Amino acid sequence: MEKMSKQEARQTQAHAITESDVKLDEETVSFTQDQARWLFKKMNDIRNFEDEVHRRFLQGEIIGFVHLYAGEEAIAAGVGSLLNDGDFIASNHRGHGHCIAKGCDIKQMMAEIYGKKDGLCNGKGGSMHIADIDKGMLGANGMVGGGFGLGLGAAMRNKYLKNDNVTVVFFGDGASNIGNFHEVMNMAKIWNAPVVFVCENNYFAQSTPSWYASASDTIADRAIAYNMPSARVDGKDVVEVYTAAKEAIEHARNGEGPSFIECVTYRNYGHYVGDEQKYKKQDGKEKELADTDPIEKFRDYILQEDLLSEEELDSLAEESQKDIEAAVQFAEDSPEPDPEALYEDVLA
Repeated sequence: MEKMSKQEARQTQAHAITESDVKLDEETVSFTQDQARWLFKKMNDIRNFEDEVHRRFLQGEIIGFVHLYAGEEAIAAGVGSLLNDGDFIASNHRGHGHCIAKGCDIKQMMAEIYGKKDGLCNGKGGSMHIADIDKGMLGANGMVGGGFGLGLGAAMRNKYLKNDNVTVVFFGDGASNIGNFHEVMNMAKIWNAPVVFVCENNYFAQSTPSWYASASDTIADRAIAYNMPSARVDGKDVVEVYTAAKEAIEHARNGEGPSFIECVTYRNYGHYVGDEQKYKKQDGKEKELADTDPIEKFRDYILQEDLLSEEELDSLAEESQKDIEAAVQFAEDSPEPDPEALYEDVLA
């Protein structure tokens, strides 16, 4: 058998990006005006929040590392729109978008990233460990694949309590190569856990392309080994994400067990702020994916379906920008934590 070159493999994956397991028609998806309004506003909130964090980081107002979610808004919003207050999410190092979509307060989020006392974790969690248990946000996680066990545990808690709440585990393509991924997938199926695994395949694990690090044609293929329903969707299309997530979440709520969704997407920024991104391709299908804006794509859909007017969409975008500006002001006005607070909430 003739071995495929790395360049050919990359091109094969780039072409596969456009393929989706979700076929849309008028019967499979129908948004109300309120749903369209929520999704569009939430996607704008995520983008504006991340762009502002990026700007403030470069100005030296935010310290530490930040891993930005801009470009992937359709996934967090599409899934988050289907979750209830009692549902849980387990996030990863790129967790701001998940946090916003789950309903966490953006002012307290910004204060947390600034390391301030009024932050969600009193300034102790920062970007990579931001959490809000009251909202069902189990936390971002600096450990790659660290959310798998937490998510399964939360799902089994719901199963034990015999409620209909579900857990969604968000992770990247790189985390799908962690041993814990396979252990948790196997146990989730054995125990029929009410959990949905959402892989945000943004093409690179830091700088390593997924075609280089994965033996399977798609990450969604791995669910087959665990007899788990799976779908591969366009992660830049919130309509596709919503459609696949709706089926998976209903599956879990009805006691039918876990599901797997691979969302193919692309991040606007580098792996972290400061990443030179020399590994990104500047032409072809990869560039086409990179240039696709999920917010503009959904805006076009809304107008085409005559759900909202251009004026209302502009108003929502403007409202979002003002909300983020208010969040920055809140963070700047928030006091620094008392050094003695370091000794609080220490469990070990």
